[in-house]
Amino acid sequence: LLFPVCNLCGRCRPRDTDLLQPSLNFLYWNLHQTTPCSQQRAVAVLLSNVSLLELLQKVLECTWLWSPPSRPACLSSEDALLCSGWLLVASLLLYQHRYNTEVHQTLSVDLTEVLNAVIFRNKKPILLLVSIMQFLRAVLRQNFSSSLLVIVGQNTASSAAQPQPSSLEDTALHPLAMQQVFSLVVSLQNLLVHKDLLLSQAVVACLETLVEYLYVKNQDVALHVASQPWHRFLLFTLLSGGQKSFLQPEVLRLMTLFVKYQSSNIISQKEISQIIQEAAEANVAELPEATSHALHLFLSQV
Repeated sequence: LLFPVCNLCGRCRPRDTDLLQPSLNFLYWNLHQTTPCSQQRAVAVLLSNVSLLELLQKVLECTWLWSPPSRPACLSSEDALLCSGWLLVASLLLYQHRYNTEVHQTLSVDLTEVLNAVIFRNKKPILLLVSIMQFLRAVLRQNFSSSLLVIVGQNTASSAAQPQPSSLEDTALHPLAMQQVFSLVVSLQNLLVHKDLLLSQAVVACLETLVEYLYVKNQDVALHVASQPWHRFLLFTLLSGGQKSFLQPEVLRLMTLFVKYQSSNIISQKEISQIIQEAAEANVAELPEATSHALHLFLSQV
């Protein structure tokens, strides 16, 4: 089925949302649900279809072109297609790297547009933000060096007319700039305050990947970002309201991040003891899977 669905997608235009959206979802499902021995073949089929990749290129570009003045409360068909497109591309990046699959057609993405989508949001639906963050995580994990992807933007052009990086940090973090990093971190913190479960999971995962990327590039910058005093206020905000327990997945993962990068001004021995005490008093067998997994990671890091 992969062959005819890929070919069908390649003959469509981005406006053919009723046909494209379920088709892209089918391709995405195949990548993630097939057996490991078949997954490599599925990736090869998708990446060998040039018309499909050209269609995905157009879909990604529509993210910046489709900007209705007032988005409906529910997800529109156009936004749903964009979500499917970004998630499929993020998956292709992941599996192409894993299997070192041959690439017949590259995709081009403007890094500045991707960052601005998260930093400024511009009333984008939560699911679309989550999808774009999944893509951002994929390129960060691959150090912006995927053979499937060409990164363009104001910080990536090689023209002599382009301004040079303004600091040693900008040079080390290329193609990111320090200002972009701090703007992105602040925006991720603000998105966490919404306390939407799906959004919180994506934001924390994106923050984890970003700090890991920074740590490889420049340890001082990574430790500086991880120890920002605003993080502590963010934790208190997340713990306010109805559920004050430390045993919330996003809180545990944030705590794990701060322990990992030794941010003692954000998480103290007192908070670590409180988490361990809560875990000791809880019925671990009855904890949700996400909480149990996050608790395991936290205790392992401690």
